[in-house]
Amino acid sequence: MGPSAYIKRQYFFLSHLIRHFRIHTGEKPFSCNICQKAFSNRGNMVTHKRIHTGERQFSCSICQQAFGRKYTLMEHQRIHSREKQFSCYICQKSFSRKFSLNLHKKIHAGERQFSCSLCQKTFVRKYDLIVHLRTHTGEKPFSCDICQKSFSWKSSLNLHKKLYTRERQFSCSRCQKTFVQKVHLKAHHTAYKGECANRQLVKQGKDG
Repeated sequence: MGPSAYIKRQYFFLSHLIRHFRIHTGEKPFSCNICQKAFSNRGNMVTHKRIHTGERQFSCSICQQAFGRKYTLMEHQRIHSREKQFSCYICQKSFSRKFSLNLHKKIHAGERQFSCSLCQKTFVRKYDLIVHLRTHTGEKPFSCDICQKSFSWKSSLNLHKKLYTRERQFSCSRCQKTFVQKVHLKAHHTAYKGECANRQLVKQGKDG
């Protein structure tokens, strides 16, 4: 190994050692110039700033969803591959992300650290508490960009927008009427079962 390579190698190990020491000291010398949040290493600060800029340079080759971090993309791709490499040692349930496994394990431990101050209901995740609070406040942060109707949950907004795109993937096998949601198809089957069967018989008679 030549002198130059040796110096580079020593510098590499020294840099890692310095970063490691910051775990113990709590030192965070790198700050975001937009929100002043501090970080122990430059790489994390650069990744964080993409939240402000909206930069998402890593995109999924299957669904084109974009991400700010390569690691997040790799976790997302497990949805398509259905790879679930993280298993709970208590119940053997598997997860595609270690983060999801850690949250799941709190259920076994009975750990629900986030509590609603209005009804005392408890939650494993802070996000679940935030969503729950909307039932008390009536907050509807998700708005349709076409008609401006607001919703408490993003999933409700996505279902609503299918009305405009006419994306009706659930169809009645008897009368071919289509629906946005599976629950609406089931309700249709319950309410109009006899009527749909009669339509099918009439159609078969005409075809015969």
